[in-house]
Amino acid sequence: MDYSPPKKRSRLPREVWKWLQSLELAISPRNIRRDFSNGCLVAEIFSWYFPEDFSLHSYHNGVSLGTKQSNWSQIEKVLVKRRISLMKESINGTIHCKPGAAEALIQEIYTLLTNRRIQTVQEEALDFSDQSYQEHLPMVARATASKAIKNNLRLSEELAENNISTTQSKIHNIIHRHVELRREERIQNPPW
Repeated sequence: MDYSPPKKRSRLPREVWKWLQSLELAISPRNIRRDFSNGCLVAEIFSWYFPEDFSLHSYHNGVSLGTKQSNWSQIEKVLVKRRISLMKESINGTIHCKPGAAEALIQEIYTLLTNRRIQTVQEEALDFSDQSYQEHLPMVARATASKAIKNNLRLSEELAENNISTTQSKIHNIIHRHVELRREERIQNPPW
């Protein structure tokens, strides 16, 4: 099986790729965001360290939101039993395929299971929005408020959240962040 890193540039450090390769996973991860979102590969990784707790036949390799939530619920139950906790933001970001979330989760798992520290993720605050990307764009190319909502709120997040007021709150926060960014731009560049 080919375990070379994917052609698309990933933010996983080389040592983490080597570790993933050493586990000889059933499916070679190609698209980190997609391949780890349903939890099957995460369960397989944990099964190498805790084989008695993770029976891989009970995890389904599907892409529906229900399948993802079911798999992650099983994983979280076993981790609670083992007194292992993963950051909820990383798990939710991974489920909803947020940029950088799966990479952060994999590095967190790597750190937990190998007792090795990685400089890249542990020192950075987790932010799965497109704000840093937008800040690097010229002002005329930056997203509008409606595009910011579309970029930062996945449909699967809306479907997973049963409470409409929580979804509205997320939308309000995205718009507020967008307005604040525009306000800062105008202060920094008054003639524009």
